[in-house]
Amino acid sequence: MIERASAPEGEQTLLRHAAAVVRARCRNGGYAGVSASAADELSGTLESYAATAGDEDGMDREEAVALAHRLVDDDHPELSPLWPGPST
Repeated sequence: MIERASAPEGEQTLLRHAAAVVRARCRNGGYAGVSASAADELSGTLESYAATAGDEDGMDREEAVALAHRLVDDDHPELSPLWPGPST
């Protein structure tokens, strides 16, 4: 029988993977208008949500999971309200 991750475990994995994607893309040219420090902060935020293991359900966590999907799929992550604003 195949073991499947529970929803919180799956979300944790997704959030950690998305944080790694942000870091990797930042090293390879980054995102237009997003500073390296903002990208680091975003990856830290995603990892902090992953560390909570679903203990803090709510809109911010749901948005973080949605953003993680956008980051992994490279599907307009800038549309998320958690996306860092343009660097000045």
